[in-house]
Amino acid sequence: MTSAHAELTQPSGTAVAAGAEDLTKVYGTGDTAVHALRGVTVGFAKSEFTAIMGPSGSGKSTLMHCLAGLDEASGGRAYIGDVALTGLSDKEMTKLRRDRIGFVFQSFNLVPTLTAAENITLPLDIAGRDVDREWFDTVVGRLGIGDRLGHLPTELSGGQQQRVACARALVGRPDIIFGDEPTGNLDSRSSGEVLSILRAATDEFGQTVVIVTHDPRAASYADRVVFLADGNIVRELTRPTADDVFEVMRHLDDDHFVTPESPSTTDDEDRPRPILSKTLSGAPAADAGVGRHQAADQGSDSGDSDSDDSSSGDSDPDTGPDGAAPRGRHEAR
Repeated sequence: MTSAHAELTQPSGTAVAAGAEDLTKVYGTGDTAVHALRGVTVGFAKSEFTAIMGPSGSGKSTLMHCLAGLDEASGGRAYIGDVALTGLSDKEMTKLRRDRIGFVFQSFNLVPTLTAAENITLPLDIAGRDVDREWFDTVVGRLGIGDRLGHLPTELSGGQQQRVACARALVGRPDIIFGDEPTGNLDSRSSGEVLSILRAATDEFGQTVVIVTHDPRAASYADRVVFLADGNIVRELTRPTADDVFEVMRHLDDDHFVTPESPSTTDDEDRPRPILSKTLSGAPAADAGVGRHQAADQGSDSGDSDSDDSSSGDSDPDTGPDGAAPRGRHEAR
């Protein structure tokens, strides 16, 4: 690793599922050139949930797209496991994305003419791979969509559609799942359910998950939060609350040269570990709003609708999945 940020942003003592070395991305040329990434070096540990955050234009989505093979970097190196993406042919890149990467997008990206079950197995069907029925049943059961498998996407709520998208990402057992604002089109109740699913994917299935989000509450589900500004990694937090994330975001423009060694004022041993307070096989548990994702503004009143799994708008960072103000961080995996 040659970047100055390498020591700060590389997980230590753990295997790495994906990463970048001195990654650059420039759009345009000359006076109109936009430097979206400026020599980013970062690694994402296996079986870890990481959130990438930053203000608009910081390069967070560009970084994820380059790591996932959806966009080509201008310089440096991106890799999935031991495979460098640089130099792969279109056919090789397609195969790598299909076989080793799972995606959960903000817009769900379900095929409207296929049932939920057919959407879930579509990548495997295209690859000509057999579906592991036992694993399929496990994933579907944990996500609580067993009674929706014969439904078309238009017959599902927004939360149910995103659960189908999560199942599609999980069923192929990818090396890593990338989520691009996976809760951006969901209300706060459905957002909490999807985030709990991604948290459980790491805790129960050992899945590596990396999401891009603008929501401090969503980021608080992660083991690690990486902050970008002006195409550089400028801060990191480990096991944060939503308040921790909110404070960093609020002062990010002032912190471009602050190292990630001062992430949070709470000692790790004193911080509650993640509790999956929601059962993924059905309705939310009674304390589904209890988690490590604290409201960024705890003085706010809850104004959430109690509607079931509707895709009704932006998530509310001040409320939990059940409409109540979240209290603290998830407890131990």
